[in-house]
Amino acid sequence: MSKYEEGLNVIEERCGNGKDNIISLSTIAMEPSADGAPRPYIRDVDAYYEDGVFYTVTWAKSKKMQQIAKNQEVAFSVCGQWFSGNGIGINLGWVLDPNNAEIRSKLRKAFADWYDAVNNEKDESCIILAIKITRAIAIKDHGAVCYHMDFVHKVETAEGKII
Repeated sequence: MSKYEEGLNVIEERCGNGKDNIISLSTIAMEPSADGAPRPYIRDVDAYYEDGVFYTVTWAKSKKMQQIAKNQEVAFSVCGQWFSGNGIGINLGWVLDPNNAEIRSKLRKAFADWYDAVNNEKDESCIILAIKITRAIAIKDHGAVCYHMDFVHKVETAEGKII
C-alpha cells in the first residue's frame, strides 16, 4: 500500500462512514485588507466526507457562496482530527435538483439530528456545496507520521506541493 493510500485510510477512519464532521472553511473575502492584500475569511460548517470531497448544505446567497463565486479556492481544517488542506468549492445547486438526489440522501442521513430544523428545501437557495480536495495533510501520532497528499494526482508529495 502506498503512503497516499495509507493517508486515505486515515482520513476515511476519521471523517468517513457517514459522519457529521465540523470543518473550518476558509475563503477569500471579496474586499481586500486596508493594504490591498487578499483577506482570509473563515467559518465552521457541518460537512459530510466521501471520496476526497466534503459536502455541506448552505444558502446560495451566503457570504461564503458569494466569495466562492469570485474565487473557488478554499482551505479547510477538520476540527479535532489533524486533517487540513485546500480544495475547490463547487456549487452543486438546489438540494432538490434530481442530480443531487443521491448526495442529498446521504446528507440528510448524516445530519439527521438537525437537518430539517435549519434547512428549507423548498427554497431554491438551499444548495449543496462540494469542496473537492486538491491538497491535504493528515497527521498521525502527534506528528510522528504525516501524510502530505496531492489529491489531483493521487500521490504522496513533498509538504504543501502539488505536482
